[in-house]
Amino acid sequence: MKTLLYKLFEYKNLSRTEARDVLLNIADGRYNDSQLAAFMTVFLMRSITTDELTGFRYAILERRRPVDFGDVKAIDIVGTGGDGKNTFNISTATCFVVAGAGHKVVKHGNYGASSISGASNVLECHGVRFTDDHDRLQRSLEESGVCYLHAPFFSPALKSVAPVRKALAVRNFFNMLGPLVNPMLPKYQLLGVYNLKLMRLYDYIAQNERISCTIVHSLDGYDEISLTAPFKVVNRAGQRVYTPEELGWTRAAQDELSGGESVAEAAAVFDRVLHGEASRAQRDCVVANAAFAINTLEPDLTLAEARSQAEISLDTGAALRAFNRFVELNR
Repeated sequence: MKTLLYKLFEYKNLSRTEARDVLLNIADGRYNDSQLAAFMTVFLMRSITTDELTGFRYAILERRRPVDFGDVKAIDIVGTGGDGKNTFNISTATCFVVAGAGHKVVKHGNYGASSISGASNVLECHGVRFTDDHDRLQRSLEESGVCYLHAPFFSPALKSVAPVRKALAVRNFFNMLGPLVNPMLPKYQLLGVYNLKLMRLYDYIAQNERISCTIVHSLDGYDEISLTAPFKVVNRAGQRVYTPEELGWTRAAQDELSGGESVAEAAAVFDRVLHGEASRAQRDCVVANAAFAINTLEPDLTLAEARSQAEISLDTGAALRAFNRFVELNR
């Protein structure tokens, strides 16, 4: 690690093999917390390269506990985090809206490291107990439409660095890796990123891995479609910048999407969305992300048709029923 740190401090890049090897060593617990903190901090001071990100990804997938649900057509809906916006759990709420519309979601998530409430926080707040039992996970997917893979149960490297990430409380390259290492390797993803450079990196990896991936970034810095500003979308059809207004949504104010100062406050907003009691901005934000997720799974649908599916899921209570069944199956 000392040699690698000196190399990085001199603004040199790691090769794909070096990146893979250092992540394998992290997974094996070969470094102390100070070394891990220094290594992670380097990537806040300079951009990560495609080879580095790919090497890190290969290492985590090499050591993962794989999950196989056969040929099920499922999507992962996830943001990198690290945007500093402290939103409520938009991606997690989106999962249940998509499930309520009749689609399958295999979400890979974790506790919040650079934010107050990650996906694991808000689910645990509702009494969910995480598992790596394949039969329970498959039943959850079949009966609720959602399967949740708590990252530390499936990726030793992510478990090894969790305390250091929490102590640092700033984004790091593990934010970038999380969306790339779902142990099921789903062929569909809605992926939110916190800057445009990362969008380009993810698009390159998605194309190489033949993932049907829609990558989104709100141009005011959100790692999801926030409707607070124009947002960029990159997928197999190309790339485009949309404004909320041209798609029929009202532009939101940033404070309307706040997750509050605690997990309980974020969970309360999450609940209001699924119960149909959220503000217009909160509801529209979730519907927008769900529409693009559904459109990723079903590209023959128009965006308006995908949006209609998402709205029906919320308005009929199907999204809430999917969530309640998920909680029942995962207590």
